[in-house]
Amino acid sequence: MAQCDIHLLLTGDELMSGDTVDSNSAMIAQALSAMGQTVAHKLTLGDDRPRLVAALEQASQTAGVLIMNGGLGPTQDDLTAELVAEAAGVALVLNADAERHVRAWCAARSIEPNEANLKQAWLPEGAEIIHNPQGSAVGFALVVASTLILTTPGVPGELKAMLPEVCDRVKAVTGGDAIHRVRFQTFGIGESTAQALIDEDSLTWPEHVVLGFRAGIPQLEIKLTATSSDSPDVMQCRETLERLLGDHILGEGDITLAGALQQVLRSQGKKMVAAESCTGGLIAAMMTAEPGASAVFEVGFVAYANHIKHSILGVDEAILATEGAVSEPVVRQMLSGALARSGADIGVAVSGVAGPDGGTAEKPLGTVWLAWGTETDMHAFKTVLPTDRAMFQKLVAAAGLDLIRRQLLGLPKLPDYFNRRAI
Repeated sequence: MAQCDIHLLLTGDELMSGDTVDSNSAMIAQALSAMGQTVAHKLTLGDDRPRLVAALEQASQTAGVLIMNGGLGPTQDDLTAELVAEAAGVALVLNADAERHVRAWCAARSIEPNEANLKQAWLPEGAEIIHNPQGSAVGFALVVASTLILTTPGVPGELKAMLPEVCDRVKAVTGGDAIHRVRFQTFGIGESTAQALIDEDSLTWPEHVVLGFRAGIPQLEIKLTATSSDSPDVMQCRETLERLLGDHILGEGDITLAGALQQVLRSQGKKMVAAESCTGGLIAAMMTAEPGASAVFEVGFVAYANHIKHSILGVDEAILATEGAVSEPVVRQMLSGALARSGADIGVAVSGVAGPDGGTAEKPLGTVWLAWGTETDMHAFKTVLPTDRAMFQKLVAAAGLDLIRRQLLGLPKLPDYFNRRAI
């Protein structure tokens, strides 16, 4: 597999002002990484003609591939086609393939194409289009000097749809895929803990097997990439990761915590329910964000106020008065009520102090009670997560899903992250 310098050039005033957060460069880098390539250089510029011309000239002298993102569209500040033509020393011409695409896109929306729409069909002479399955602006490929320039629109959804073709064009230059790659999705373990487990293990990690970490909330991705075809070493490293990470592993690829739970629920023919207070419906949102959720999740209850906990879920008013909403008997009754009213097989209930106000000496900010399981096999646990409100809600919701997953799989009742008093 050949390696070449791959450069990224992100364009747009909105990126420089902070109005738009750059997620596209990460998306491109991840797609390239999956085929064993890395980004050597990344540059972000506003819609500044002299600076963009200078960047294109520099890239055409040093890069094997330049992926240019942004500036393909109907407005005057969409300069990419014009500037690449200038760098290549060719004219802008009406590209027949691009024109057909624009007209078809407009016809599908009952729009008569105007001059601004058709501006997107004027591309550098000799350019080949990169198909855009979603938007009106095609990308294009053109060799300038010895550099392959690949242009893509800045809309993230359109870029995502175009990346397979972009990667195929990069592959034609670099010549192949990564030899072996595994991406484990994990929950409840941090980078430092995972790295310490690996460092303390007896296995001597082969130099040609590279470990990578991509931290996120609520999951941590641990990536194994082999730069050699020595399959015994690769398999041994994979087995080591599975042994060390154990029940923290949700699955491989892009699986989410909710997706992993859905797989287990489907395989067992069961449905779940959530009774939420402090998370405000986030558990239900995480479940229903995954396709096919209706097969395993029919209803969730957001019982924020105490009188709703009583009237909707049947929580005893006397217990609410004496124990408070953030207590073991309340979350147990919330779960019992949700199970009875939904007919679900298993569920989770949460009630906590999300902050920034409301904490007491007995129940400081970040205190949360969770109940999970079935009516005949129900568990409850209290922990304290002293973080900001949004993070608190994400962590509690994720823990709720994980606790159901663990019970269905017969994993240890209390996960290690509870033992460490942090998720």
